[in-house]
Amino acid sequence: MDNQNDKIIYVIGTGPGFEEGLTLEALKILKESDTIIGYSVYLDLLPDEIKEKELISTPMRKEKERCTIAFEEAAKGKKVAFVSSGDAGIYGMASLMYEIGASYPDIAVKVIPGVTAASSGAAILGAPINHDFCVISLSDLLTSWETIEKRLKAAAEGDFAIVLYNPSSHKRKDYLKKAAEILLKTLREDTCCGYVKNIGREGTETIFCTLKELATSQVDMFTTVFIGNSKTMMINGKMVTPRGYLKQDD
Repeated sequence: MDNQNDKIIYVIGTGPGFEEGLTLEALKILKESDTIIGYSVYLDLLPDEIKEKELISTPMRKEKERCTIAFEEAAKGKKVAFVSSGDAGIYGMASLMYEIGASYPDIAVKVIPGVTAASSGAAILGAPINHDFCVISLSDLLTSWETIEKRLKAAAEGDFAIVLYNPSSHKRKDYLKKAAEILLKTLREDTCCGYVKNIGREGTETIFCTLKELATSQVDMFTTVFIGNSKTMMINGKMVTPRGYLKQDD
């Protein structure tokens, strides 16, 4: 860890949810920390040896409180790790920690990267984001649906491979359908798609489909959706977006 005299909170991306998915740096810092703070679901996924530490959690929708607790614990001189699934800087808690940290100038924040669902899910499907791609969350909790719709349209028009986070929930059961219908106004019905449920966890499920089929697919909040670009294809049962190397050699 850094200078032991410094008060630092390590904001750690814990990856897809199993020990082998943690980076060595993340695992090392977790083992050296006194207190680990995070959403209860993510704390439950930590290795057993880490769970022997002091664990502090707050429910969903209590993100600001959770971050404030981290600074209060660090102010006591504890070595604090703040965990977020995937990568903390990708739809995670890193930005909020920096925002709240402005009120705690004597405590530094250091982000430790993790493996985000776009990477771990892509590895399961094959190589669907091997060229230019974008990531869009369908959650309108913090972003208006009008903004999400603009981003979907722009991604389709730019022929990006697209990764969709938070494609569904109890209150947003039709959001993936709405997104697919927006994309279908620009993209072909047979555009290659795939999605992975519970990436790297028990019950991992992989589905390949077309964009038309995706519009009627049933997914949940633990699903990550991949939509190919105009060049994406299936090769030996895997979803592949070519970079263009073979064409370059012609």
